[in-house]
Amino acid sequence: MLTVHHLNNSRSQRVLWLLEELGVPYEIVRYQRQPDMRAPKELRAIHPLGKSPVITDNGNTIAESGAICEYIIGTYGNGRLIPPPNTPERLRYTYWLHYAEGSAMSPLLLKLLFTLMPKRAPALLRPLVRKVSNTALTTLVNPQLKQHMDYWEGELAKSEWFAGSEFTGADIQMSFPLEAAAARGGLEVGHPKAMAFLERIHARPAYARALEKGGPYVIGR
Repeated sequence: MLTVHHLNNSRSQRVLWLLEELGVPYEIVRYQRQPDMRAPKELRAIHPLGKSPVITDNGNTIAESGAICEYIIGTYGNGRLIPPPNTPERLRYTYWLHYAEGSAMSPLLLKLLFTLMPKRAPALLRPLVRKVSNTALTTLVNPQLKQHMDYWEGELAKSEWFAGSEFTGADIQMSFPLEAAAARGGLEVGHPKAMAFLERIHARPAYARALEKGGPYVIGR
């Protein structure tokens, strides 16, 4: 049986959601974040990088959200959650499936990093670290993040879902950056289409089932 090596409050929540959408049987092996929010060392026994998500299935160990999504949909989807080949929708699907981690998460991770740095710096260095962090956020990170959020808004104005009129695995992949942007990037300001997308995915029964099985899921807090 397919096994999800599930780190609490992480990207592996998307894998549970995908499996619930497809009705694929699976089991969960749970891992808890350490106090510093890193994954426990036990995950290295599954994959050398020791990060989540990771799945094991039929002798295969697969990491990286996009690769996992492709594997599950290709192995168990039977044509579901993926547009037909050689269509504009399929091209958009492939793009968003990889853009989610390849481009979208970079400014969000920088936003988190520069927000946390002053809080974790030694007291004597805190004013200097805060000044450097605020400069980086103002001049580099926030403008990039706004550009991405505006991009999402424009694309979701063209169609209800990222790949077109039908819900696909690309939307599951894109859920994480949009949820992160809503948590710590100000997505709610001036991006009604993106916020409506989040409302739609949160209302899906499979999303709710994945939350029940995966546990509390709060991004960016």
